[in-house]
Amino acid sequence: MNNLSNAFPRESRLLTPSNYSFVFEDAIPAVSPHITVLARFNTINGPRLGITVPKKKVRNAVDRNKIKRIVRESFRIQRHQLPNVDIIVIAKHGIGQMDKKSLARQLDKLWLKMSKRCEQQTQKK
Repeated sequence: MNNLSNAFPRESRLLTPSNYSFVFEDAIPAVSPHITVLARFNTINGPRLGITVPKKKVRNAVDRNKIKRIVRESFRIQRHQLPNVDIIVIAKHGIGQMDKKSLARQLDKLWLKMSKRCEQQTQKK
């Protein structure tokens, strides 16, 4: 397997507050009980990811970092099937109690749901 194709380079990340604001202004949501995924079309060639795991929802830093690692890994695997969108993944209450497999499964479903909604949005225009 080519390691570069599954990398998570700086260009694939939302880095600045203005990047996040851009998505929040006109987001296409995909929601589950533990995760909200917001997406907005970008002008860059490929999807970008931003992750927020509030301390209020997951107290322990180790757990917050674990969740972020799982989200990044899922994004790396799925990003070649995703449209050109900026994505924000927001953790909700109870996500800290999920095991790695169920979190990954839920993310896979949300990537698909988000992609379909983005496709529907494109067809409306």
